[in-house]
Amino acid sequence: MIRTVGTRYYFRRAVPRDIQAILGRKEFSLALKTSNRVIARERAGLLYGRIGELFDKAKDIDGKPTKAELEALIALQEQIIQDHENVRDVERAAAEAKRKASEAQHLYEKLAMAKQMEEFFQRMNPAMRGLVENLERLRVNLLVESKVSEAEKQGLQNQIETLSSIIKSVSHIEEPETAIEAGTPTVKEVTKAKKPTKRHSPTLTEMTERFVYQDESKSAGVIKDTGNTVSLFVEAFGDMPVADVTGQIAGEFRDLLLGLPSNHGKGKVSPPLREAVEQAAELELDTVSGKTVKNHFSRMSALWRHLVQRDYATRNPFEKWKFDTSKKVERRAFSGAELHTLLTSRWTGRATSERTYAGIVATALYTGMRLGELCNLRNKDIEIIDGVPCFHIQSYTETVDGAKRDWSPKTQAGERIVPIHSKLLEAGILSFKNSGLYFFDELAIAPHGVRGNDFAQAFSKHKRRLGMPEEVSFHSFRHTVSTKLRNQEAGIRELWIDAFLGHEATHRSQGTTSYMSGIEVKNLKRVADALSYDEGLGDLRW
Repeated sequence: MIRTVGTRYYFRRAVPRDIQAILGRKEFSLALKTSNRVIARERAGLLYGRIGELFDKAKDIDGKPTKAELEALIALQEQIIQDHENVRDVERAAAEAKRKASEAQHLYEKLAMAKQMEEFFQRMNPAMRGLVENLERLRVNLLVESKVSEAEKQGLQNQIETLSSIIKSVSHIEEPETAIEAGTPTVKEVTKAKKPTKRHSPTLTEMTERFVYQDESKSAGVIKDTGNTVSLFVEAFGDMPVADVTGQIAGEFRDLLLGLPSNHGKGKVSPPLREAVEQAAELELDTVSGKTVKNHFSRMSALWRHLVQRDYATRNPFEKWKFDTSKKVERRAFSGAELHTLLTSRWTGRATSERTYAGIVATALYTGMRLGELCNLRNKDIEIIDGVPCFHIQSYTETVDGAKRDWSPKTQAGERIVPIHSKLLEAGILSFKNSGLYFFDELAIAPHGVRGNDFAQAFSKHKRRLGMPEEVSFHSFRHTVSTKLRNQEAGIRELWIDAFLGHEATHRSQGTTSYMSGIEVKNLKRVADALSYDEGLGDLRW
């Protein structure tokens, strides 16, 4: 039998030696000494995670491993090593492409400057020659003009000759060369005076490596948290020289962080930073707290104190910022008046038709489903269970436009059965069912993979146009349904409501979990039927 401890010991010792042997000792040593150690750390973190996957598979083997199981472990180990090499090769190619692009940009700028100087001299020289001729005529006129005293004549003549000599010296400066020699444009000196050379400023990742990653007094938690903060900054602004980081940039970083969704980076795939901020604003997602942003700034400020002390930076742009650490805006249910306004107002969104808008809103009103659940509902998720038409919210993988797309509910409890309310059936909600993949087939998938992003943006604008406050959003339908169900007098059990809405049960015991998974559809239908609105469906039609 393979013991867990023994298995972990073997792979912790064997895998790094195998990797070093494959990469080659010299190349492996060079990789460790490269200046871009932050990338090396990120690569190592990825490798560590993959090795953890290997450990887990080895640990799951019960009893003596079979030949097939051992071969599978070896194949996984070889794949991990190959993936590591592929990532390294891609990073090298990207770095080389970036270097060539930077060189090309530099040459282009020098050539453009040379051309501008050439054009300047072409325009200036004729004017200078004309000015010298005019000054010469003025000097002659002064010599023969009797009305001007000799002293005045001499003074004006001295000034003219001085100015004339300056103009001649400027007009005789050789024009810059624009020919490219050995692939590099050259520009001759315009003056003999040399400009002071600008001191090289190290980049943020170089300084983080020196003052954080290599500081043995720093705890693992501080190193990890600082690395996360620096990664966010680099993603937003690039790996800037620390001397170029100003208060204006720090302020923009603060604004970006405050707009970042609270779940950013916690899932398998997250959109780019600025795209995530824009998405959070349009979808009215919960954003990170002021305390979280304050912690990010504290880490940057701690690093900048070292930089200021050692003259790498003149000031600390991350200190003395104020953050609101009080409670964030609390989302709430729609009031009766707000719901009436929403259901009777004309839809003006252009990205989504009025028919799809009405279908989504009505379904949310009678199910409390999340927007993501509605937008990703498939036609095959409409099922008849025990004679009851239901929405089956479940994880899936589908091929869309030739690419695999994974989707899953927000939580484990989110996978559930939701009976379709009789009001929805009477209004014809099943007319949305079609031969395609998705139930609401009009919605598009955004570049970062979110389906229904256009609808979410349009709904947010529609709500603001109607003058509704920040406290209400599309998620308020869910709050409204939850509030109505928990205040009803039909004797419906709390566990049934949790199962209907996909909430984690209030008391999370094993017995509670098992019971929730066994709740009959007829009881869930009682929950759905308990929902009623004085406002009805208003003018929502499809």
